Amino acid sequence: MGDGEAIGIDVGGTKINSFRVARDGEILDRKNIPTPAEDAEAMLAQMVDLGRAMLTDDVVAIGVGIAGLVDAADGVLRFAPNLLWRDLPIGARLRESLGLPCQVDNDASMAAYGEFRFGAGRGYRHLLAVTVGTGIGGGIISDGRLFRGAHGFASEIGHIIVEPGGPRCGCGNLGCWEQVAAGRAIDRVGREAAREHPRSALVELAGGDPEKVTGRLVTQAAKGGDEAAIAVLNTVGRRLGQGIAGLVNILDPQIVVVGGGAIVAGDLLLDPAREAFIDAVEAPEHRPRVPIVAAQLGNDAGAVGAATLALEELGRVRS
Repeated sequence: MGDGEAIGIDVGGTKINSFRVARDGEILDRKNIPTPAEDAEAMLAQMVDLGRAMLTDDVVAIGVGIAGLVDAADGVLRFAPNLLWRDLPIGARLRESLGLPCQVDNDASMAAYGEFRFGAGRGYRHLLAVTVGTGIGGGIISDGRLFRGAHGFASEIGHIIVEPGGPRCGCGNLGCWEQVAAGRAIDRVGREAAREHPRSALVELAGGDPEKVTGRLVTQAAKGGDEAAIAVLNTVGRRLGQGIAGLVNILDPQIVVVGGGAIVAGDLLLDPAREAFIDAVEAPEHRPRVPIVAAQLGNDAGAVGAATLALEELGRVRS
């Protein structure tokens, strides 16, 4: 088998990234387009168009990462908690249209695989990835292999209920971890802080209206030293660390890699998470240190991971 290349497609709520990737992780070509989130058929058609535009004679496989419950055996997106997509035959559509083997997995799992192979997780065999954006996604690498579970639905870590009766989640439940430890929580707690501290820089950045506070503004104000905004990230970061501790108790990884859009806050979010993790994990003084580190590949991780895994699991030179 030659080296080969693969196309990796990462479908997010607002943007579809498509990369052509070499076996060593080098991105050879990239394209992105807005996601037609309200039109599943248009989304499938655009994925086909992106794949076709990036095909070369060296491309031997296609990998896709998409948010939600993905049936890994047949490449069907069964359920997307924050979008209206249901039972989409993504794998079959791409195989039929492009004439190449294709596999479909959860987007956070693909980001985890990208970080494991070429990012912050290089050199480790057991890794937990936590993607903190609007919600929380996850990926598990166990003894050097992606853990998918029985149906491909593993690693939906953001939907563990941690606050019964808490904020409603896109999955339909109340008080999921992603509702108290990710972007929506930063938005919500930030607005509460703005109402309590009307003279803060946070309110000033929001044009004087606490209801216009967003997570982006919270991070901006915190980086500028605003105490109210720093306290918001501390509150949310501690909830993040507590959840990570529970997962480390279950999975026993060597490292935890935290990525996603909220990681722009850096140590303002991660330091409280690290402190809460030590407070909450079982017997920290009797186990090897488990570092909690920032992801390195940024928004590229999902498409790189999808392409790389497709090469490794499906790759073959086209005849």
